[in-house]
Amino acid sequence: MTAFASLRRAIPAVAAVALTAAVPAAAETWGIDPTHTDLTVAWDHSGFSTQIMSFYEFSGTLELDLDNVEAAKADFTVPVASMSTGYELFTNDLLGANFFDAENHPEIRFVSTSVTRTGDMTADVTGDMTIKGVTLPVTFAVEVHKIGEHPVGQFFDAYKGNWMGFTATATLNRSEFGIDAFIPIGSDEVTIVINSEMREGGFAM
Repeated sequence: MTAFASLRRAIPAVAAVALTAAVPAAAETWGIDPTHTDLTVAWDHSGFSTQIMSFYEFSGTLELDLDNVEAAKADFTVPVASMSTGYELFTNDLLGANFFDAENHPEIRFVSTSVTRTGDMTADVTGDMTIKGVTLPVTFAVEVHKIGEHPVGQFFDAYKGNWMGFTATATLNRSEFGIDAFIPIGSDEVTIVINSEMREGGFAM
């Protein structure tokens, strides 16, 4: 018996949870814990190194019927200005018109459209990604690490209840979203990795 079959809470490929389509009437709302969520983007720098930038603010919710993962719906937004490379001059350059143009396009958004289960705790989740005013389909490979009560709930009420943690990974070509400066010095292909913990019923400190 699989992990999902043995526990109602351990939903089949709840990875679909992270980002999917059409909400059923029995759906529950899951909320992001921003203190335990990170989004990184990595790219090749002329073959010499892999460079990484991170985003530090997130909003959005997941609507999920625990008995019907494939009918879930998610809508997540990331403020572009929350991005950092760890080096102020480079960060400001990426926020400028040559790259993200954060002044005119302040948000990155992902709206789920479908999910395909690939294993007991994995799924491919497809949705519409909007970056710099361009919307294109992007598929995340999602792996759920754990579902259940959070041990931190012993100390803080905000962490009581049912939780899940997952990693979602996708690759895309930045030029397709109008971010094409200095290719191929910085590679066209970039890798997005999201690590997150979410609480059933929403999250608030």
